[in-house]
Order: sequence, then structure tokens, then C-alpha cells
Amino acid sequence: MKKISKILMLFFVIALCFIPVKSVFAGAGAPGNTIITTPETDNPFSVLSSIFYIFDLRDRETYIQLTSPDYFNFGIGAQAHVQIFDVSNNCNENNFFDAYTVNDTHVYNMRDIQTNDGNPSGVVLPDGAYGIVVISLLSTNGQELTLGSPIGNVRILDNNGYEYRTNGQLFGASTTSPPNIPASFYSFNFNQENGIALSDIFGATLFVTGEGFEFEWKAQPVQGIFSPFDIDIYNLNEVPFSCRDIIFSCVDENNPLLEEVLSIAGTANIARFEYGINDAIPNTKGGELLCPGNVISDGEVILRPEQYPDTPAFTEILDSINGTGPFFFGFVGLNNGNGRGSMDSLWTYNCIEDNCLGE
Repeated sequence: MKKISKILMLFFVIALCFIPVKSVFAGAGAPGNTIITTPETDNPFSVLSSIFYIFDLRDRETYIQLTSPDYFNFGIGAQAHVQIFDVSNNCNENNFFDAYTVNDTHVYNMRDIQTNDGNPSGVVLPDGAYGIVVISLLSTNGQELTLGSPIGNVRILDNNGYEYRTNGQLFGASTTSPPNIPASFYSFNFNQENGIALSDIFGATLFVTGEGFEFEWKAQPVQGIFSPFDIDIYNLNEVPFSCRDIIFSCVDENNPLLEEVLSIAGTANIARFEYGINDAIPNTKGGELLCPGNVISDGEVILRPEQYPDTPAFTEILDSINGTGPFFFGFVGLNNGNGRGSMDSLWTYNCIEDNCLGE
């Protein structure tokens, strides 16, 4: 009976691989595992299995945990491809491979990154680095991806005494491929209970290139890999307050390509990897706000994806990437600047009809 159950489970997974997927979604509101087909001539049942985190070493410490599960008792170990994108260094990427046995768990100290066997990873991040960590599980035979999604969480300790803790986000997409208008929106709630006074809203956009054992994630070129959003804040009476158009991209105010990103995007005059909420709950690091001039202290932020530019310059950049995307994920952190902090994923809503929120 156990053998039959395993066969039925395997058949179910393989059947899922034949379901066409136009777009998938990341965030707390998304369903569990997402399976994307990556066809290969010798292995049509490959599954792309990645998990996303953020890290921050600006007067903070970050710990990334990964578990490589064996959902179907195949007894196959995994090779983890760890990609680290440093926003403070023009979104420079560092990467390494790491070996995991069945149901193995490891924690990466981003200040001193060691592999699962305790050896140096070869990646040394500068003090003040922050950005994105993507870990993709590959099978040890080098031909197919592991079945089942990785499990992981992130822990960020601030020098002021508070912590951010949340789960990593599984592979997912915020949008259909440009220049189509995305059929989804994101949101999160906020308030000033327990002295909450500061915020960290992180958002990142990536493309995936290649297939099978050769796939990898890309955050560059930043001129073409970004997510534009229109921001609104709703108060407790559900009254909307229009904010501004912003861009989530792997850039900060020191990136030499920032102006070029804005000129190509054409939908906003601000692009960042992180924001604060508004004047009532500003950014912890003194950065830009989603809604400057707004002082609502208890409400909900709605992030509506906007249409991508339909210009020759943007099309040329997308062609140069030669990948699939864009894929977006986001986190919201709230803290009181002292001993209390919390972090969660942005909630994702998929609009079945052509309108969202009845508009």
C-alpha cells in the first residue's frame, strides 16, 4: 500500500508539471508550492525550486536558514546554488554552490559565510552590505532539479536591540511578462501599537535565465529589471489616499545607473530597493517613503503594479537579458527603534477579473 501511495504521489507531481503556467505569485497570500515546467529533451519533468530572502549588514547581523527536504522519500541529496546580490555595491552578485544531504539544515551567517561542511564559502561581504539572497536546490546528479520546495527563514538582528524574523519566499512572480499590465496587487497592514515608529519595506525584482541544471537568477541590468507600482494608503475607515508612483529595483541613491533606470522606466521619479511607509512611520535608515506627506498611523498600503514601458530602449534591454520575468517579492519590517520588531511578506492578491478593489 505504501508503494502504491508513493507511485500515486509521483504521478500527481508529474501531472502538475504539464499544467501551463502564465504567471505565479510570491508573498504571504500565495498558495504553498509553485511548480514551473522547465522542459529538457532528456528530462521533461524538471522543477525549478528556489527560495528568496533579504539580508542587511548595516549595523545589523543576518542569518539565513535553509532546509533541503526529501518530500517523496527519494533519498537524493541536493546541491544548493546560493546567489547574493549586494545593493550597496551596484547590485553586484556573488555566488557559490553548497552540498546538502537528505533533510539537511544549515544557517548562513552573512557576516561570515561558511558552507554546510564548515568551510569558507569564498564570499566575503563588506560591512554595510544589504540586498537579496536566492538559494536554488539542484539534484546531485547534475541533470534535474529536486522535487519539492526548499524551506527557510531569515533572522535580522539590529544593534538597537530588536529583531526581524520571517520565512523565506518561494519562487513566484508579481507580474506577467512586460509590456502587459500585471493582474495582481500587493498589500500590508501597519499601525503604531507597542511604540512602532519605523519601517523597512524591501522589494526586489529578478529574472531567471537558462533551464535545467544551468538556470540562474539575475538582478542586472538594473535598467530593465524593475517593478513599477502605484501606491495608495487606506485608513481604518477604508478611505483611500493617493500617494505616488515608485519603482522597486536593485538600486540605491548611490547607484550610478539610477538616473538611467528612471529615464527608461518613465513611470516614477524614484527607484529604490527599500522604502519607509510615510511621515508617521518613516524608514529606519532615513530613506525614501512610499507616501511622503502622509501621516496615517494605522491602515493598509496597496501596491498596484503598473504597465511596463513599451519603448525600443526597454525592449532592447529585455532582449539582452534573454530570460523569463519579471519576478517580484517583498517584505515589510516594523520596529520601535529599541527592543521590538516584526517582519512579514507582502500579501499578494490575484485579480480574476479586469479590475481590483472594485475599481
